Amino acid sequence: MAHVGNDGALRSSLIWLAVVMVIVGVCTQSLTKIMVTYVVGILGIAGILLPDWDFFDRDFSRWCYPVTAEERASAVAQRQVSLLRRYRIYPVRLVVYTIIYGFALYKWWMFVSN
Repeated sequence: MAHVGNDGALRSSLIWLAVVMVIVGVCTQSLTKIMVTYVVGILGIAGILLPDWDFFDRDFSRWCYPVTAEERASAVAQRQVSLLRRYRIYPVRLVVYTIIYGFALYKWWMFVSN
């Protein structure tokens, strides 16, 4: 479930994606490269902004079970306490996202620059 606070982030991400698409279009004159840029950008935005982070911020062993009302209430309370506490850094998540997005950006760049 997307939160109201993500609307602004989603809107600005889509605007930046449109800017990148225009730059790719002007530089390459290729509709295919523009569309690949669009698909990679949308998948990247969706991977960061759309997941239910309240679900994934729980202990890993709890991922197989639905979020309980107590866990959801705790997540809402944490969100209201501090915005910085909401965005905790998890090393495994950081490594996985860096590998996946780094590889995707590399492949996109190799496709667009050829």
